[in-house]
Amino acid sequence: MSMKKTLTLAGSDSSGGAGIQADLKTFQEHGVYGMTALTSIVTMDPKDNWSHGVYPIDVNIVGKQLDTILSVGVDAMKTGMLGSVDIIELGAQKMDEYKLDKFVLDPVMVCKGEDEVLQPENTDAMREVLLPRATLTTPNLFEAGQLAQNGPIKTMDGMKDAAVKIHKLGAKNVVIKGGKVFDHEKAIDLFFDGQDFTVLETDKINTSYNHGAGCTFAAATTANLANGLSVKESVEKAKEFVTAAIAHGWKMNEYVGPVMHGAYNQFGK
Repeated sequence: MSMKKTLTLAGSDSSGGAGIQADLKTFQEHGVYGMTALTSIVTMDPKDNWSHGVYPIDVNIVGKQLDTILSVGVDAMKTGMLGSVDIIELGAQKMDEYKLDKFVLDPVMVCKGEDEVLQPENTDAMREVLLPRATLTTPNLFEAGQLAQNGPIKTMDGMKDAAVKIHKLGAKNVVIKGGKVFDHEKAIDLFFDGQDFTVLETDKINTSYNHGAGCTFAAATTANLANGLSVKESVEKAKEFVTAAIAHGWKMNEYVGPVMHGAYNQFGK
């Protein structure tokens, strides 16, 4: 039996809910063999309101990790927290070198608020270097506004406009995660394949235990692509998977509650 192989180039979440930990758990649930190239280690301070510390990995070590993994062969890959322009450019170089053709870009942006990105040069590099290589990109509303250079997205028309702009920048497919932000009875995501829009709706889940939902959605999509599903099917199945994970999210401590990565297989939709 040969397993499909997936790669995540992303940060490590020491608390286990997001980042490469979420990716590996999600890959496992989809029956694919997950491998990881760490870009950074993220810690949380229990004595200071769970404040995050981000510790970058040297770009040369990131490169050595990628060479280890890519020498084995990879059926699909995703990126998460990348941390620097050098790592973004390295990822693009390795994709070209090893001819990777299934790539999910989760454009993680560490932001101070709704209107300020900590490292705008990373966003520029993602836009210029990674979007043209992406089979799919999975921004949330804030990230989509940054990639499209639109500013805040408040409406479905705004989502559609951003999706078209992001597609024009080179991403073959775009899914913008509206989630439960809109004043709407459903949790709404928008998929765009360059021609058609598909609105993905699920019932809203009233919970704050959703840490890692974005990483989990992108990882599920990546695994589905590795397993041979179309991009649209991969997104639709990932939405079902992450909806179950959010529905069974749980309280870890007073600061955070992660999604349950095994919920879909354990409990169904």
